[in-house]
Amino acid sequence: MSMPDNARADVAVLGLGTMGVAIARALLADNHRAAVWNRTPTRADELAEAGAQAADSASDAVGASELVLICVTDYDAARAVLGSAEGRLAGRVVVNLTSGSSAEARSLAAWVEDRGARYLDGAILAGPADLGTADSLILFSGSQAAYDEHRPVLQAVAGRATHLGTDAGLASIHDVAVLAIMWSLLNGFLHGAALLKRAGVRAEAFLPIARSGIGTTAGWLDEYAVQVDAGRHPGEDATLATHVAAMQHLLDETHSAGVDPALPSAFKALGDRALEAGLADSGYTAIVDLLLEKQER
Repeated sequence: MSMPDNARADVAVLGLGTMGVAIARALLADNHRAAVWNRTPTRADELAEAGAQAADSASDAVGASELVLICVTDYDAARAVLGSAEGRLAGRVVVNLTSGSSAEARSLAAWVEDRGARYLDGAILAGPADLGTADSLILFSGSQAAYDEHRPVLQAVAGRATHLGTDAGLASIHDVAVLAIMWSLLNGFLHGAALLKRAGVRAEAFLPIARSGIGTTAGWLDEYAVQVDAGRHPGEDATLATHVAAMQHLLDETHSAGVDPALPSAFKALGDRALEAGLADSGYTAIVDLLLEKQER
């Protein structure tokens, strides 16, 4: 059912891919009036049956509510959709849940604010099935006032909604920082599983030992975070020289097993750089200084 003229909603949802549909369903489950729009109109049919108001255009959806959530393929698409409703943005709060870079987030924030709206950027750190639950997490950055005003609606989508600061790029930076952890963990597990597969050991048999190792490593992070912030890298638990020696063991075993050495070679190359920089007696967190040095060149 299309929206009637002068219809009002608590929130508009633009973009009804898998994540957009999950956002809309979470809002409906929390009894919010949602106006929904998608470039392919049939994507709104099931949501309309569940109580959403299907809009004929993004402009109509934006016009129906002061709060606009958009989740599309990329920032170019987000700007195009919002551009189609440009004349109705003034006075609205735009929450962009599209993945992208911090530079894109800041650029879109400036564009939205130039049109009289307030802007929040969001990074969804949950799967579609998790949205609407107490444990789901979305990181927000941008207008503090807009976040405070609409926090109940945002928490209906993600119970652990968190505002990081007024810099609109902060959510995106945190998002990719978490991806760095995710891929490091997954690739590390898969490399270990590949080594063991060569030895006839099933990944399921490795799993309890892998989990124990992950838990031990995660336990170091509290102190490591303190060291990174303080710029102090004591080698009290293990020096970088000790770590690099162990990296060589991993690399040797990898070559011996006939497993692709790309991952341990990258570890060893970074470790060797640390030794060349005179950090042999420092703790592992001294690696962060190398990463920052490379970025600044």
